[in-house]
Amino acid sequence: MARQKITTCLWFDTQAEEAARFYVSVFPDSRIDRVVPGPDGRPLVVEFRLAGIEFLALNGGPQERFNPAISLSVDCADQSEIDHLWTGLSAADSRGQCGWLTDRYGLSWQIVPSILPELMSDPRRAPAVMQALMQMTKLDMARLQEAGNSVDLPE
Repeated sequence: MARQKITTCLWFDTQAEEAARFYVSVFPDSRIDRVVPGPDGRPLVVEFRLAGIEFLALNGGPQERFNPAISLSVDCADQSEIDHLWTGLSAADSRGQCGWLTDRYGLSWQIVPSILPELMSDPRRAPAVMQALMQMTKLDMARLQEAGNSVDLPE
């Protein structure tokens, strides 16, 4: 199998392997591919896959921290997947607005239903969907669909 052309590298202080093991426990079709030791024998780089996508985790030291300017957006097929990932990834008091959360390592995630782009693509329905979305932390597919369907459209 060919390697993907672009791979996201996540910078950790010393928890790269711990974080990679946590992430692969949350997502199906995930695994640790390789742990590369540094000069001191401790893990330096961890190669892993989440839902089939390659990632790197680097133990780069404490000078860099995650912030919400970069997030991983997860396309969810149904409410049970949203619920599973929301529960699995959320750290205490880390739940933001509109499906955003921060995990225990400080990495931001967007847990998004796959129907959202379709709901937002109709300019007549989009304002009602956006209004519903802005009132949610964890996204509720049924409520978003209901908001989109609540708009009276001319026949």
